[in-house]
Amino acid sequence: MTVPADRVGVVTDGADAAEPPKGSETLSYEQARDKLAAVVKRLEAGGLTLEQSLELWERGERLATVCGEWLDGARARLAAAMATRDDSGKPGDDQDAPF
Repeated sequence: MTVPADRVGVVTDGADAAEPPKGSETLSYEQARDKLAAVVKRLEAGGLTLEQSLELWERGERLATVCGEWLDGARARLAAAMATRDDSGKPGDDQDAPF
């Protein structure tokens, strides 16, 4: 069972992790994280039907994917920046390390 994207507000297409996730609505990492936290809080509160719980769980999975894509992109950018810095031979190179 899938929840229609218009009920979720988040759709990811598995785009390159170095760029923000694409979809009907692009959420920032912080927005996706906050929405995911709200989903978890609602699930933990209980009192939902099985169908409601499943829909929320699926929404949470999609939001977690968006967060993961943002984090993967951030890791890639950081690795690229560190590689560029290391290749330049400027201070911070292992040869210049005091220990």
